[in-house]
Amino acid sequence: MIRTLAMVGGLCGAVVFSQFPEFSQQYMQRLSGARSELKIVTAGFDLTAQAAGYTREEALQNMGGTNFQDRLRDQMKTNFIRYERLDTAYTALKGTEPLARLAKVWHFRDTDIVKRTWDDFRPAIPMTADGLLCAGIGFVSGWLLVSLLLGALLRPFRRAA
Repeated sequence: MIRTLAMVGGLCGAVVFSQFPEFSQQYMQRLSGARSELKIVTAGFDLTAQAAGYTREEALQNMGGTNFQDRLRDQMKTNFIRYERLDTAYTALKGTEPLARLAKVWHFRDTDIVKRTWDDFRPAIPMTADGLLCAGIGFVSGWLLVSLLLGALLRPFRRAA
């Protein structure tokens, strides 16, 4: 019974992990697009501030006074923070192969981009070496996870020899 369930766990892991290379590629495309848009916003703000003789921080401090200006200032701060975060993630992932991205999965933490990527993602049969390697990693991970969990749960019910 444990072996059968472990096999099912392994197969589920293989199916899930085999999709990572394509999902990560689509995530990278969205990450790049979001980063580029925020780069334009950030650069435009910085150029406008510089033309007025301000640093970014000084320009942000001078924004305010009305509800609209306060909200605009807060939104710009949020944009700058998100741009830095996306730029860091993009720099870390840029040029990496899908299998190497699996080792950097913590850079896939922008929930908005993950959600939009997932909403449009359609699973496919992995036909690349990366997809097959990820499927193998997933199979072993699923097999081990189910085996360890079931082994731990059923241990108290085993008869002593």
